[in-house]
Amino acid sequence: MVNERQTLDLQPFSRGHDGPAVEWRVSDAPIPYPQAVEEMESRAAAIADGTAPELVWLLEHPPLYTSGTSGKAGDLLEARFPLFETGRGGQITYHGPGQRIAYVMLDLKARRPDVRAYVASLEQWIIRTLDAFNVRGERREDRVGVWVARRDKGDGYEDKIAAIGVRLRRWVSFHGISINVEPDLTHFQAIVPCGVVDPRYGVTSLVDLGLPVSMEDVDVALRQAFGEVFGEAQRLPETIT
Repeated sequence: MVNERQTLDLQPFSRGHDGPAVEWRVSDAPIPYPQAVEEMESRAAAIADGTAPELVWLLEHPPLYTSGTSGKAGDLLEARFPLFETGRGGQITYHGPGQRIAYVMLDLKARRPDVRAYVASLEQWIIRTLDAFNVRGERREDRVGVWVARRDKGDGYEDKIAAIGVRLRRWVSFHGISINVEPDLTHFQAIVPCGVVDPRYGVTSLVDLGLPVSMEDVDVALRQAFGEVFGEAQRLPETIT
């Protein structure tokens, strides 16, 4: 069955080579979740007001769980870490060290006010990033995020390697994506990740797949793939925090 998100025209999300540059920020130390949400909301408001450029913020969180607008109380099986209710779409997921978070604050009104196409573009961004490491990431019609086939586990087995959760305010996006580079995968055992209960569907990471990839390697691939999917002629200087 063809995934309908694969048929969407994603080209309009590029602002072209003459569009304003996107700022990139990389945080070296783990960022507490409430601080990240506060900073995203502030920046999204400034982008909507036209007083700040678009931003991609790369970071990690300390170990925690977040539950989106479709979250269910029963999906938290064991309260190992703090749980934060959040306004992003989706259900419950884990964030922690070894996972690259990319919070994406883009002006969709200036690019294309289409939420479905935006989510598909985020998936395409992840897929192209994984291509840099010869990992075939795939969409699934009934599951948001990016998956990899695990034929080594058996027929029909798949693992999720990247998650997506977005929120829009005044057509400016925030929240974004997470890619598992080398997190502690046992931390996912305390939740029903994104509400997926089928035992054939698990969670993996680049290192779990046997790839000795660093966070810096992933950041380089993310920036290259972002330009391909969302388009940008230049980047504002990177901020290290």
